[in-house]
Amino acid sequence: MVALFIDSANRADVTRLLGTGLFAGVTTNPEIIEKAGLRSRDIPDIVDWASTAGARQVFVQSWGRSPQEIADRGEELRRLGPNVTVKVPASSEGISAARLLAGGGSVLVTAVYSAAQVIPIMSTGATYLAPFVGRMDARGRDGMAEVRSIQNAIDASGSELQVLAGSLRTPQQVLDLATAGVQNATFSPAVWDSFFTDELTAESVERFEHLASA
Repeated sequence: MVALFIDSANRADVTRLLGTGLFAGVTTNPEIIEKAGLRSRDIPDIVDWASTAGARQVFVQSWGRSPQEIADRGEELRRLGPNVTVKVPASSEGISAARLLAGGGSVLVTAVYSAAQVIPIMSTGATYLAPFVGRMDARGRDGMAEVRSIQNAIDASGSELQVLAGSLRTPQQVLDLATAGVQNATFSPAVWDSFFTDELTAESVERFEHLASA
């Protein structure tokens, strides 16, 4: 089964989707937080209301100029709640920080744009890596092919690292990832809503309602 996560820091949207009981949690990063009209200082509040709404995991990204600075801030973020997973970027500094953080809880390495990046990430002991499928496609790379290669490398090596695919644009991408064996996917509320826009389904639902109420 694919674990689903909400890629948003908009409280109304996140609360609505968590209310379905179908999502495991919430993924954020500085860009997502800014898009919601928030700032880094709002992270404790985000973790609080998302957890209250039912998020079993809340992914929060650390930052800094050195591995130690990223790791130290990651430890601070972990203290916000037992369900916080620290995110670090797939940079040289971020990879080193992931190694420092891996012994104390779950870690996600984010902003993965190449299948080859899975090799150093597997060595860190990180729990997840997040390839940006849609953004790879936008830059002329085949995002789905890169993710398949990542998943194949993980499976072949016997690593416990999990893919949490992000930057997804369509329900079809989520389906393709599940077919490839990817265990986790995060996407915006708009992508979730588009799962329910099939016109044939809508016609059937309307007919069922009409006949049932006749």
